[in-house]
Amino acid sequence: MLIYEEPPPVREPLLSGRAEEVSSHSCSPPPPTAKTLCPPFTSPPPFPFSFSAGCGHPSFQIHCLSSAAASISINNISFSLLHYEPNSTSLTLSPTTPPHSPPPHRNCTSPPAISTLNRSISLSGSPFRVSDSSCSRLSVLKPCPPPNLPNCSRCSWECNLIKNPIHLIHGCRGFSTRHREDFQPECQGDVLGVLDSILRIGFEVEWDEDDDQDPYFSSCKSCKASNGFCGFNSSNPRKPFICFPPQPTIRQKSPNRIAILSITSLFVCILIALSIGFVVFQSKKRAFLDAGEDPTIIFLRRHRSASLLPPVFTYEELDASTNHFDPKRKIGDGGFGSVYLGHLYDGRLVAVKHLHKHNSAAAGGEKGFSNKSFCNEILILSSIHHPNLVKLHGYCSDPRGLLLVYDYVPNGTLADHLHEKKQSLYRKGALTWNTRVDIAFQTAMAIEYLHFSVMPPIVHRDITSSNIFVDKDMRVKVGDFGLSRLLVCSETTMATRNSSEGVWTGPQGTPGYLDPDYYTSFRLNEKSDIYSFGVVLLELITGMRAVDQTREMREMTLADMVVPRIQMGLLHQVVDPVLVVDGEAMEGVSAVAELAFQCVAADKDDRPDAREVAMELRRIKGRGRGGSGGGGSGLLRGSNSSNVVVPDGIGGLMV
Repeated sequence: MLIYEEPPPVREPLLSGRAEEVSSHSCSPPPPTAKTLCPPFTSPPPFPFSFSAGCGHPSFQIHCLSSAAASISINNISFSLLHYEPNSTSLTLSPTTPPHSPPPHRNCTSPPAISTLNRSISLSGSPFRVSDSSCSRLSVLKPCPPPNLPNCSRCSWECNLIKNPIHLIHGCRGFSTRHREDFQPECQGDVLGVLDSILRIGFEVEWDEDDDQDPYFSSCKSCKASNGFCGFNSSNPRKPFICFPPQPTIRQKSPNRIAILSITSLFVCILIALSIGFVVFQSKKRAFLDAGEDPTIIFLRRHRSASLLPPVFTYEELDASTNHFDPKRKIGDGGFGSVYLGHLYDGRLVAVKHLHKHNSAAAGGEKGFSNKSFCNEILILSSIHHPNLVKLHGYCSDPRGLLLVYDYVPNGTLADHLHEKKQSLYRKGALTWNTRVDIAFQTAMAIEYLHFSVMPPIVHRDITSSNIFVDKDMRVKVGDFGLSRLLVCSETTMATRNSSEGVWTGPQGTPGYLDPDYYTSFRLNEKSDIYSFGVVLLELITGMRAVDQTREMREMTLADMVVPRIQMGLLHQVVDPVLVVDGEAMEGVSAVAELAFQCVAADKDDRPDAREVAMELRRIKGRGRGGSGGGGSGLLRGSNSSNVVVPDGIGGLMV
């Protein structure tokens, strides 16, 4: 933490120039304009942030980039602000490439973010510190021996990162001794690629507004109590704290002071009367407009800035794009709505979901459930962006129906490819083992993003093979966020930085994928998604449905059917016959089976988190393509496996 000199008294600010300069400087909030509202800020930023030089905290000066995004400079390194939650004390940052930086001439083939950075990110001497979650990502990275190093005489920066990935961020160098000692990190073949991905997604930094050693935070409380505005003297090298008055005070002497005061009072009274009349007129006008506007749209605008919401389509436009919701254009049908192929006027092909009204069967008789699902999906999807998550292009709230407009993913769902019997549409044999592992890995990356890169974390609550969409190149898009929940934790949970306690909510989800711990405790947390994902892994291994009423009662759900066979070493009895013929894939199947076994553990504490799942699948995927086999899962011998025993008989998978 940077230690500043003791500030001068708050009520008597000092400048390097004349004292009257203080009264001529104002740090009052500017009016909302395009310049003061660049993302991620949806309103003029509060203290300690500021767009005006000399206001706020000197370490929190914000600049609007040409791309309508905010940036901040820390120790002469410029960062883009990817995410900021109002009233929070954390930021998600990503280094920006200097606009006129010369290209590196060291002949080092490294990702752009790594080569242009060219040194460790250091937050020392600033109020910022790197969050434990960001340091955790770096502490578990290590190169696979022997490391693939470039010419270290020319590429010393790249060599240092490959050998010690945690050196990317200077503040994390001591973290490796603080993370769990019983966790054994897995090696990575492309360390620089993983680090580049971490930089692009962003890392989280935090600060402490209750730090009494920082005069800007400690003195600002007294300044605000006197209705002043917190700032600093930009012309002084030491930048002492200044409390600016709310408005400049001007004293004038005049022989006609009484007459001037009388005229001024009359003018003020007239302005007050006009203001009251204008407010009354606007309130009546707004009430009149709201009476004729859809309450769903009013609700969305109250919870999210209109500029951040996706576009609104008219019912007529979407009705025409789907040929009046022609049954021949139906491409999906689920418990919450039917999906139709739409052709917009600008030529775009989209998927239009028509939500069922009320949907009492799926919601347990809760009236208006479709409206809740509708608003929930809009608010969540408009705030997240990831290549493996569906994109919401717009919505329509109309008495004739609630409509959501998504990316059109032309190759169906994972469930279609695994379970569809119409061979003319989907060829089950096209899902090779490498393709299945790749689909699992992409899905895990999407879940990791929801759990670790979003604040507060998002629990999808409906990870199923029917909600994993596959395009022509077998790229994955996870969709259907109607049941998703934000994990807004209690004060105790936030203080301990532990969201494992979850939030209380009635169990909802798809049978066969529903977390039994969540079902019995009514506590939702990220591990509920891990259980559902474990069932998807079992589907990829067996090719069977999550629930099949033609099976025996005790084996109706896939987890109840497969887990006992894993324990008895009889997994080969249920492996998809398409995979059995591929002898080289069987070791990889064994590794994924071990991972799925832990994901569907009855106790949530025995399951890995999304980051560990993604890391394990990355390892299995890399070894599978390298032809060395999947081996055994390191997770089951890690921190979460104290109560889980995988018998040696799992080797019976090899047939």
